[in-house]
Amino acid sequence: MGTKAVETSVRVSVETDSDNPSAFLALNEGNRHFTVPGLDGVVTYRVSGRRLVQFGGPVGPDAAALLDRFGAFARSRRRRVVAIQVQARDVPVYEAAGYTVNQVGASYAVDLERFTLRGRRFVKVRNKIARATRAGLVVREVPQPEWDERMRALDARWLASKGKHAKPLEFLVGEYGGPHQDARRLFVGTIGDTLAGYVSYSPVHGSRPGWLHDLSRRVPDGTPGIMEAVNATAMATFHAEGARWLHFGFTPFTGLSDEFGTVSQSRWFRWLVTQLGARGAAVYPAATQLAYKEKWAPHAVIPEYVAFGGRASVYGFLQVFKAANAL
Repeated sequence: MGTKAVETSVRVSVETDSDNPSAFLALNEGNRHFTVPGLDGVVTYRVSGRRLVQFGGPVGPDAAALLDRFGAFARSRRRRVVAIQVQARDVPVYEAAGYTVNQVGASYAVDLERFTLRGRRFVKVRNKIARATRAGLVVREVPQPEWDERMRALDARWLASKGKHAKPLEFLVGEYGGPHQDARRLFVGTIGDTLAGYVSYSPVHGSRPGWLHDLSRRVPDGTPGIMEAVNATAMATFHAEGARWLHFGFTPFTGLSDEFGTVSQSRWFRWLVTQLGARGAAVYPAATQLAYKEKWAPHAVIPEYVAFGGRASVYGFLQVFKAANAL
């Protein structure tokens, strides 16, 4: 199967069989796709060290068969599998195949039919938006290709503000451009002729259909309220179009709960994840991400899991971060 045919097949699988809010990220450049002749569906992965790092679980009508065949594929290459952003419905599939599965974080979603910026809870958000508006911020939806050069310039400024050793994340975050840009939406905020910030949104299918607040950037040390204004405009637009949910994506080490425990979970790994949530800002800025998402008062907290082929492993977990360019 040619590259274009594989990409088409992956996109069809994402649109018809996935219940993962981040499933569209399977189409990111740099991902590999495992398929089986005669078996519908796909497994998305990257190679990192001695691991095949799987993204989001098998997507297809027979997830167990896909996982079994992918496991055999990994063994034939003398590698183990570690899967990230596994959804609750797939946990029994992994456990039946002998994986150790632990909650590793959560994703957050707002029900657009119930959402409103009115009320005391959103006073700070409204004030930030008003401040950005007074500074001359104008928000609108635009076609991405026409803004590509300005977006990349802003990306460079934003990354430089994170320090000389900062690297752009990938794999577990979205992108723009490429053959699937037609499915994404881009909202920008400008002050005069300057691009002050943007948010790219990816489509979400499954039981909570809508949009994923995916890739976002703003001018370092810019006027407060830029991102809030951009996102509020997008939310109003999506709601007017009849979209039901806005998803804010996966945040590691947050939303941890005994309610989301699994039969196979590793106790020591659960302890490690809890410690990373409390003290791991140097590993991943979970608290900062969570604060932004919680300011929108999400209606749903969706547990997400990591699955280790065999026992839980620090080495295997580190390969997830390496695949995401975070280490």
